[in-house]
Amino acid sequence: MKILREAATACGLGASWVVSRLPLPFRHAIADALGRLLYQISRPRRAVALTNLRLCFSSWSDQEVQAVARQHFVDYAHAFFDRFVIWSSSEAQIREWVTLHGLEHWSALKGRPIIVLAPHFLGLDAGGIRLQLECRMVSMYSVQSSAFLNRWVLRGRSRFNDPTLLSRQDGIGRLLRLMKQDHVAYFLPDMDFGERDSVFAQFFGQPAATVTSVVRIAQITGASVIPLVTRMTDGGYEARFYPAWTHQPGEDLQAAVQAMNHFIEARVLEMPSQYLWTHRRFKTRPRGAAPVYG
Repeated sequence: MKILREAATACGLGASWVVSRLPLPFRHAIADALGRLLYQISRPRRAVALTNLRLCFSSWSDQEVQAVARQHFVDYAHAFFDRFVIWSSSEAQIREWVTLHGLEHWSALKGRPIIVLAPHFLGLDAGGIRLQLECRMVSMYSVQSSAFLNRWVLRGRSRFNDPTLLSRQDGIGRLLRLMKQDHVAYFLPDMDFGERDSVFAQFFGQPAATVTSVVRIAQITGASVIPLVTRMTDGGYEARFYPAWTHQPGEDLQAAVQAMNHFIEARVLEMPSQYLWTHRRFKTRPRGAAPVYG
């Protein structure tokens, strides 16, 4: 069965690569159709997305919730095909396709340790590859269930400036050492990894298990935390730096993590369909709280 799953993954990625080579109008049309199809047939992921949206936007009508969920699946399909383009384009093509804004915030941090905070918007990989052109990076990743898919993702995310990608099982010791060697740490802070090293912070009024790593590492290293949020556009991607944050030793950890979640909320409101709603963000619950996913 494992061999069959790996073969199916390889065939799926091969077919997707062929689609990514098509002229843009054809690729967009296929992504639109695939996204609409996935919304209909991927019942577990659709249920997660709808649950998340209903929890976060309780004032929305069910029609509004479903409209954003449908668009999310379409946007997800676009971003998936775009990965094949991003992970095979030249440096010049990437600079043209993924524009960087807010560079004054980035330039102000030269010579200092840096943590880039990159929330889970669908343009995440485009922004990450674009940032690789500016610096040497170290980042942590979740190992994929498919070995073939895992190799594909790691190869795609390792194209420029020899970045170091660490699995979450490796811990943060090596990451801290690389930060001391002028690597920029690229952190994805808004997934539910359980209660360990997390606090419950509000996310759109819901208690969300939120990792404290960004704040704690900034306190240990004296690094500045600079958010980088990437938006999909009709013509490519826009990656935007925001003013950097600093975290001092002894700072209220709960308050700092809550401020981070509020920042992400504000960006979600700017492009709600592009946030990763198919992730079970509220899987870990406070003690005594009922589960929210069926």
